[in-house]
Amino acid sequence: MGQSHRLRAGRPHWWWHRPRELPPAGPSGLVIFHDVAVLTEKLLPIVEGMQKLFSAGTGTYYSDSIFFLSVAMHRVMPREISRIIQMDLDMEYRTNIRELFEEFDNFPEGAVIGIAREMQPVYRHTFWQYRQEHPGTRVGEPPPDGLPGFNSGVLLLDLEAMRRSELYNGLLEPEAGRRLAEKYHFKGHLGDQDFFTLAGMEHPELFHVLDCSWNRQLCSWWRDHGYNEVFDRYFQCDGHVRIYHGNCNTPIPAE
Repeated sequence: MGQSHRLRAGRPHWWWHRPRELPPAGPSGLVIFHDVAVLTEKLLPIVEGMQKLFSAGTGTYYSDSIFFLSVAMHRVMPREISRIIQMDLDMEYRTNIRELFEEFDNFPEGAVIGIAREMQPVYRHTFWQYRQEHPGTRVGEPPPDGLPGFNSGVLLLDLEAMRRSELYNGLLEPEAGRRLAEKYHFKGHLGDQDFFTLAGMEHPELFHVLDCSWNRQLCSWWRDHGYNEVFDRYFQCDGHVRIYHGNCNTPIPAE
């Protein structure tokens, strides 16, 4: 039987947990609610340093520690939970969620998180100084050859792998994050997404990159804010869309 976990307050997320052995297809399931205050209390000592690096300041939308929940999910969830899918609520599915769970089986050795690329040039903008100092860098460049950063709207968290990975857990140390941010001249404002993006620039082996069809982002804000000439190189996503992401309150196409 699958389990759906939901926050009672805070950022709207759904989490799905299911044992490694897939149950028979059917409508059975269990919904479990988590108190955001309890999770925040557990998270704060782990992510306090990140909040300073990856939010726009105290009181801003992404400044609360709950926006870093995915980063330390392996430390706050019971050990019997081995895999979780975390998703924003501004999503619409065009396939069975079981198919997304099967992506865990495609993780290469060493990968702990599955995540799709960011589909706007937001990190081309954020890494402007690093890019200026390193002509020809792949950092911030569009796919397929560039490193456009990640979007955390859909996350596959292999909690067992996250617990085992010395490399990943080392990156959670405040000094490690500070060194990376300093190296890349990085000051973010998007919470966990910024952490994953920065970590992925330095250690791409920690991530299984999901096809864009698993997180087809629709926001086009950056097209009209200085990046019209390159925007479509980031925004392109060919093939059948399996999950639409209506970020920036963008309407999702009707079926």
